[in-house]
Amino acid sequence: MGSDLFGSYAESSCAALFVASISSFGTEHNFAAMMYPLLVSAVGLLVCAVTTLVATDISEVECTDEIGPALKRQILISTVLMTGGIAAVTFLALPARFTLFDFGNDKHVKNWHLFICVSAGLWAGLVIGYVTEYFTSNAYGPVQAVARSCRTGAATNVIFGLAVGYKSVIVPILAISAAIYAGFRLAAMYGIALAALGMLSTIATGLAIDAYGPISDNAGGIAEMSGMPHRVRDWTDALDAAGNTTAAIGKGFAIGSAALVSLALFGAYVSRAGIKAVDVLSPRVFVGLIVGAMLPYWFSAMTMQSVGSAALRMVEEVRRQFDTIPGLAEGLATPDYATCVRISTDASLRKMMAPGALVMLSPLVAGTLFGVETLAGLLAGALVSGVQVAISASNSGGAWDNAKKYIEAGMSEEARSLGPKGSEAHKAAVIGDTIGDPLKDTSGPSLNILIKLMAVESLVFAPFFAAHGGIIFDRL
Repeated sequence: MGSDLFGSYAESSCAALFVASISSFGTEHNFAAMMYPLLVSAVGLLVCAVTTLVATDISEVECTDEIGPALKRQILISTVLMTGGIAAVTFLALPARFTLFDFGNDKHVKNWHLFICVSAGLWAGLVIGYVTEYFTSNAYGPVQAVARSCRTGAATNVIFGLAVGYKSVIVPILAISAAIYAGFRLAAMYGIALAALGMLSTIATGLAIDAYGPISDNAGGIAEMSGMPHRVRDWTDALDAAGNTTAAIGKGFAIGSAALVSLALFGAYVSRAGIKAVDVLSPRVFVGLIVGAMLPYWFSAMTMQSVGSAALRMVEEVRRQFDTIPGLAEGLATPDYATCVRISTDASLRKMMAPGALVMLSPLVAGTLFGVETLAGLLAGALVSGVQVAISASNSGGAWDNAKKYIEAGMSEEARSLGPKGSEAHKAAVIGDTIGDPLKDTSGPSLNILIKLMAVESLVFAPFFAAHGGIIFDRL
């Protein structure tokens, strides 16, 4: 849970520390300045600890309508407090002026420049969180429109859900672009690494509200299976609906930070491989670019097919047990839980071998056979394409899930007209939710691993590719 966020956190910290070590405050042995990325992380932990007190002790939630706003308020409070913490650390730890390594050149930077870099990533994360909440929460128009589309069946539900996911990409990409421009303009690749670190500086709060979703979901399942009163299920449904939104917000943070980290690693790869410029008009680069843009779709197809085949085996096993175990349908016998668990765990391991091989082998094949320029294009294409696909997949899945919850909860006159459970509109919503689960829980979140891992692997093998790569293109 959250391993991709921790990965981005570590990689952005390492990238920032590496650039700092070869910059002026590294050669001058200014220890406080060298530790600036870690100081930002440390302040973030303190800020998140204070933020938690607001929800648990200062402003307690008293009714179901306050659940979503309370969780969303956590992100805003942590962002505001973190901005002040970044300012304090920046002006206390950093010298007023220093130089940074910028692809062989010295870039003169002031300490307030780095404050803007970190703050740009921090506030871009807040924008991504709020936009994600708008497109995946059943309190707003997009999800309610998806629910209304269920009146005419599953097909229109799927169409509306896809449209919501595609539309939700626009503002997050603009926010990420603004953070990238501010970071690179003020402090080169160090600024981009700091922007990623800023976006993840409130990771403790983000992970807390992200984990809130699965906990609430499982609590609802326990309440239903144990036959608890209906009002308990109503409460857990309200918690689960808010949790779906916060889980989508966590995925948005992960994808946005992955884009920034991958770009910083891409810059390090270009520098280490000795590439002076990445020219998209070069056929070697453009071939890599268009193939790289295809990889997220190939990867997503493999992961979604894995989910589908595992689900098929699970359904077949459950049907077999109902047919062969006497009294199971009447609740008089105990199911064979171990077999179902084994199917799920075996699939989670075996079915990821092929997608994992795709991620690991793509940079090796591109760098060895086609050279460092083609690999640069491959990384850029995977980054640009992967971010779009990941955001749209995660938000479409969240919208479908909460559209179903909106109909089941019946919190408005419109929602009650679509329900109750078992109605035709609800059946269409369940189909949309079933389609959305592999998108928001498997393919979408895993794409940020694809773009980061390819960049890390390329950086590690860059000297080898520069010396021995391009076997095919060098002969054509």
